[in-house]
Amino acid sequence: MLRTPTGGAGHGTATADDRPMSIGTVLLQLRDEFPEVTISKIRFLEAEGLVEPQRTPSGYRKFRPDDVERLAQVLRMQRDHYLPLRVIREHLDALARGEQVNLPAPGGEPDTADRSWSGAPGPATAARIGRAELLAAAEVTESDLDAWESYGLVAPSPGGGYDAATVTIARLVADLGRFGLEPRHLRAMRGAADREAGLIEQVVAPLRRHRNPQTRAHAEATAKELAELSVRLHSALVQSALRIRLH
Repeated sequence: MLRTPTGGAGHGTATADDRPMSIGTVLLQLRDEFPEVTISKIRFLEAEGLVEPQRTPSGYRKFRPDDVERLAQVLRMQRDHYLPLRVIREHLDALARGEQVNLPAPGGEPDTADRSWSGAPGPATAARIGRAELLAAAEVTESDLDAWESYGLVAPSPGGGYDAATVTIARLVADLGRFGLEPRHLRAMRGAADREAGLIEQVVAPLRRHRNPQTRAHAEATAKELAELSVRLHSALVQSALRIRLH
């Protein structure tokens, strides 16, 4: 059996009454731990056979708490260990048989130092991964990644390899690609992000130049807060524009 952790709703744990949930309710539960998850991502995982919700006679999906936990396990293995869906499916099958699974350490090599896993949540890793691991994590081809890099959507870190933020970007670009959005369509988003980052840099630059370490630390915190506000504003503006265009 899959082990269900005792965490809150953000970890996909069972509700008190065990009632089936709509896909929107599932999304709200998962987003506490996985802010980037979308309804299209859940539907994609269903299409890949990683979760099988019940269907009402009219065709609506109904998820049980164990479906939500299974989705959370899939998302954790993608986020924390950069595993492709094929490998994740094998691991989940092994867990369902009551077996423990040895997940790879950050970087792609198996970890023999007692990292057996039974479904409990783990912290996201900030380790860098190589090109092969990024391809597996985003489930794309070399040509896809080459195109993303040519348009500036994805780039290796200065010290080599790809960090966790780049993995997230790659997965989002891949998800958008399933809707027919190509790298050339997303280049404007890259440009907008660079301009927003430049604006934030201007705001915190005086603090970063300060000799006091506490002031410099405050600059980092301020930059993070400004980035979060910028993302929220961007989301609100896009949704507002869509409401105008679609009505």
